Order: sequence, then C-alpha cells, then structure tokens
Amino acid sequence: MIKPLFRNAVLCSAVALLGMTTAGASGTLKIGTEGGYPPWSMVDANGKVTGFDADVGNALCKELDAKCRFVVQAFDTLIPSLDANRFDLIISGMSVTPERSKRITFSIPYVVEDTTFILPKNSDLVGADSTDTLFKGLAGKTVGVQGGTTQGDFLRKNAPELKVKPYDTLDQMQMDLDAGRLDATFADVTSQAKFLKKVGDKNFALAHFIIKSTADPETLGYGIGVGINKNNADLKQKVDAALCTLIKNGTMKEASIKWFDVDTTNYDVCKS
Repeated sequence: MIKPLFRNAVLCSAVALLGMTTAGASGTLKIGTEGGYPPWSMVDANGKVTGFDADVGNALCKELDAKCRFVVQAFDTLIPSLDANRFDLIISGMSVTPERSKRITFSIPYVVEDTTFILPKNSDLVGADSTDTLFKGLAGKTVGVQGGTTQGDFLRKNAPELKVKPYDTLDQMQMDLDAGRLDATFADVTSQAKFLKKVGDKNFALAHFIIKSTADPETLGYGIGVGINKNNADLKQKVDAALCTLIKNGTMKEASIKWFDVDTTNYDVCKS
C-alpha cells in the first residue's frame, strides 16, 4: 500500500499548458490524481504514478498528441486545485455527480462502477439481499469510507444510523479494518476486491449484495469521468472524442481487465 506522504505530496512541479486549445496540439497536460487508491491510482517506490487512472491518462495524452505530467495530492483537494488551474484535468476514479458538476465540467463517463461492503467473514450480513438488511444490521456500527467520496455521501444520506468514519487514504481505512477498529468498509467493488485479493479471505468477505450506482445516481454518480475546468469547453470536446476512440479501439477494455479483472467500460456513451 502507498504511504500517506506519497498521496499528499505533489510529485511533479507545475508547468504551463502549452497549446492545448485544440486536440492534437503539442504540449503538456497536467493531470491531478490521488495516488493512493489501488488499483485506480498508486505511486510506486520511484514516485511513478501507476494504475488504471495512469493508463487512461497516458492513453488520452497519446491520443491528443500531448505529454502527461501527473500531480499527486489528496482526493478532496483535486476539485479546488482544478478550479485554481493548478492542473488541466482530473483523472482519479471520480464519479460524475450533480454536486461536483456545479464546480467543474466532466467528460463523458467512460467507465461505470458499483459499490459494496467488506465485512467480517463470519457476519450474517455477508449474505444480505438488500440495502435495508445491511443498514439495519450495521446500525450503530462504524463503517470506514474514504473522505470526499460518493460512498460517504451515500451512507450519510441513506443510512444515518451508521457511524461513518472517513479516512484520508484507502490504505489507512483498510489497515484499521484489518486491526479490528472498523466493523466494515464501504468502497467501490474493484478496490474492495483488490484488498481481499491482497490479504486473502480468511477474515473478511465482500457483501454479496452489490449497490449499483443507479440506486442513487444523484449521490453515487453516473459513472467515472475526467474532470475539466468549466472555462475550457474546447478541451472537454477533445477529451470526449479521444475517450470515445479509446473505448471503440479496445484500449479502455484492455486497461480495465488489466487492473480490475473485469471490463467496466461504458460502451453506451459513445454509441451515438
């Protein structure tokens, strides 16, 4: 897992955006990402950003004939930093929600993601068949979420009887779960499955009931998109076109299977 200091540090110095007013212009795109949310975004021992978000970012830059420069910082600071023009794009597993869309523009939602709980393996709630059963069983118990995510917002809205504990990083949350300081965690399926794959299934299990984003799209979002400054409509147009190319030529599918073992590509968004 990535140490918190990697997540909060800006590993790359700021550079001016060169000529990216049209797609194909030669220059550098600064991409804000978290760096501490495997398998979406991680930073290795050499300071290199890896994961699904990095693969998408690099493929997008290649399609736009630009160089990528990743800027790593806390997830809940990404939107304010984009507003302040500290980078050009956010690629960090960020769900497209109405609330976030008040501040930034999003690209097309290029992948879709569902959410679930990790619970003690011996819990009767592992086999629960509804959110009502899960929420009643977890009433008064402490559930870990990552701060600034849609998962935390969803629980506060739909399950106020739970004690929601936010964490700066996914690895901090998972360490507390492993140490017995949490009764459950709530995050996207791909990250939860990656954690179980790493630690094994001796003590924990994924809840069988998967919460689809369609259960509450106003909170959970309409899929994962690239964040773009509202003042850069031209860049949004070029990013959308490039993402559709990556979807249609199989690049998105390849990256998804590489990091998630399943294809999470949103094919419907580029059908028109």
